[in-house]
Amino acid sequence: MRIIGLTGGIASGKSTVAKILEKHGAIVIDADQLAREVVAPGEAAYYDIIAAFGDGILNDDRTINRTALGKIVFADPEARRRLENITHPAIGKRAEEKLAELKRGGERAVFYMAPLLIEAGATSRVDEIWVVYIDTEEQIKRVMERDKITAEEARQKIAAQMPMEEKRRYGSVVIDNRGSLDQLEKRVEELWEIEIAEK
Repeated sequence: MRIIGLTGGIASGKSTVAKILEKHGAIVIDADQLAREVVAPGEAAYYDIIAAFGDGILNDDRTINRTALGKIVFADPEARRRLENITHPAIGKRAEEKLAELKRGGERAVFYMAPLLIEAGATSRVDEIWVVYIDTEEQIKRVMERDKITAEEARQKIAAQMPMEEKRRYGSVVIDNRGSLDQLEKRVEELWEIEIAEK
């Protein structure tokens, strides 16, 4: 089974690319979804996070308040590392389980969408990497619009990830998303035909 890592910077359009791929029949495993699953109440990572960051990050229903936790870890690299040391192994284990299940089911190709694929040292999980690319200025603009935050806050979030220019060098395929949605759809459809459907 061919496993393609789909990654990019924050607000680069990874989810949009994934949706276009799914429309063509692709199977996409979303690491963000796995991240939500592994920190649900009752999971081991859930208790480890509370032990590391305290009850102040919990909602009234005892679920983890992602915004409250995000504020802590985006402002403090040490806190972010602490969180990643808890979540990355848990996400990795869940991803391996899902991939093994798909392989047993006879799937030929699967996309593993992970924003921190490279940063988390998870590149060995995939056979190749597709990077969704936008430049930093566009990234700042999109993060501000999407999260309703200031340019400074957007820069802080972007700084928590590998710079886009560096990330794109890891891609065997780089999907430029600085244009319109129509242009992006056309590019992804071409890639699907050449890289997946015909192989």
